[in-house]
Amino acid sequence: MRDLIDSLMGRARDDLAALVAIPSVADPRQYPPEECARAARWVVDHFAEAGLTGLGLHETSDGSRAVYGERRSSEKDAPTVLLYAHYDVQPPLNEKAWRTPPFELTEAGGRWYGRGAADCKGNIVMHLTALRALGDDVPVNLKLIVEGSEEQGTGGLENFVTANPDLLRADAILVCDTGNAAVGVPAATVTLRGLVNVVVTVEALAGELHSGMFGGAAPDALAALVQMLASLRDRAGNTTIAGLENGQSWTGAPYPAAAFRSDAGLLDGVSLLGDGSVSDMIWARPAVTVLGLDCPPVVGSAAAIQPHARARLNLRVPPGTDAVKAQDALVAHLHAAAPWGVRVRVDEEALGQPFEARSGGPAYQALAAAMRTAYGREMTTLGQGGSIPLCNVFADTYPDAEIILMGVEEPLALIHAPNESVDPSEIAALATAEALFLRSYKG
Repeated sequence: MRDLIDSLMGRARDDLAALVAIPSVADPRQYPPEECARAARWVVDHFAEAGLTGLGLHETSDGSRAVYGERRSSEKDAPTVLLYAHYDVQPPLNEKAWRTPPFELTEAGGRWYGRGAADCKGNIVMHLTALRALGDDVPVNLKLIVEGSEEQGTGGLENFVTANPDLLRADAILVCDTGNAAVGVPAATVTLRGLVNVVVTVEALAGELHSGMFGGAAPDALAALVQMLASLRDRAGNTTIAGLENGQSWTGAPYPAAAFRSDAGLLDGVSLLGDGSVSDMIWARPAVTVLGLDCPPVVGSAAAIQPHARARLNLRVPPGTDAVKAQDALVAHLHAAAPWGVRVRVDEEALGQPFEARSGGPAYQALAAAMRTAYGREMTTLGQGGSIPLCNVFADTYPDAEIILMGVEEPLALIHAPNESVDPSEIAALATAEALFLRSYKG
């Protein structure tokens, strides 16, 4: 199978180059909606060539269009497998930080660079390559769903699943939007942290005041906000939100500290955060991040006391913790931490529950065997600091289904950042594993 996959990799590169060239950012404020429509049509056309039928675009509640198709097996009582990916991508962010054009697939150092090369167009191409290798030899019932607004978190496909439960019902669901521990180290992701996003606004004065005439007695809204934000972590870097447990431990495969320092690009002399292991801190414990601040920039600032300031916060919520309770704890903590009687408003922006997959079932075992053959080593299990709310919708809607998270991403892929890339060997190895899984899974 691997030799056959390898013979298809030239075509896979052409596929990925065509997809990356489409700037399918699902935000009409930044890119025309026609680009997402173009990417969706590309998916329809190419999976039709791979033998799927009933392919079409389905409107979802947020205005995005999901691609659905299927392929029925001739074998009686064959299990059903749903393949998932998404065709929308993150914006390129600072294009000056890219070493190559973000929407032009470029090879450098053995990797393929471009926005979406890994997340998640690389997984679309991986699915396509696996199906091409299988040809007519697909003994399972196949379903495909490729959504168009995952990066926006607006819930289009989540609502589509609940409104059309029978359409996507399956025995095994391969959510291909995560990845491996490292290049050549196969993994299934078994936990996802949930998320809470809030915007906190602090107000102290009716307007700006001269810092020389009023400074020292007049409260500074920006200083008050900084004090509140500092209270969210202790000196070691542990997240310390009142009422939120922060001592959990990860029981799966470890993430070596040296590897993490390299993957994260820590500068010399900078310490890792927290008093737990890396795995504890990124997969098992809550983590708060300040995503943005509204305050005067350094250039152009004046000698004035700030009357108001605002911050956007992201709280990652580990499995075993309810995201609603975590949100309530964060909001209460911010109010309690506010000094000097300043006015505080916390606007709740987004919420997603954590997820924990069941492992050990027949689909999991079949995939582990396929990974072992494709990679020549045992599949490990990882946590994921990111959130995929769709997984909870799948679990609630299809309680008997095995949900397996996998994908071509790995730490060097730099997803969501400038210079995103994919290692083509990951596309080849994972396509091999998926093809072997689809051929061997009996349900």
